[in-house]
Amino acid sequence: MSGNNWVPVIAENKLKAESSKVVFPRGIAVLLIRKAADELFAVSNRCAHMSCPLRDGKLDGYVLSCPCHDWRFDIRTGRFLDAPEIAIRVYETRIEEGNVWVKL
Repeated sequence: MSGNNWVPVIAENKLKAESSKVVFPRGIAVLLIRKAADELFAVSNRCAHMSCPLRDGKLDGYVLSCPCHDWRFDIRTGRFLDAPEIAIRVYETRIEEGNVWVKL
C-alpha cells in the first residue's frame, strides 16, 4: 500500500458481514462496521457528545445510536441526525492484500 496514511488494521476474514470491531491504528480508536461483503465503514469509536464508546451502540440501517445518550449518527457521513453541523470522524477504508486498511 503506498502512502503512509493507510494503515492495515485487521485481516479481512476476521470481519464478517453484519459485524463490527474496534481497532486502534496508530493508537486511534476506530469502529469498523461491515454491513455486507462490499459495504465497509470506519468511524470514530467516540461519540461527539461526551466521548462515550460507540462500539456498544445500536445499528439500524446506516444509523448508529450512541449507547449513553442515544445520539444518532449516519455511519456513511458521520453526521449527527439532529444537528448536521455536529459529526464524528469517518475514515476511508480499503481491502487489499487480504487486509482491511484505514486511511488516517
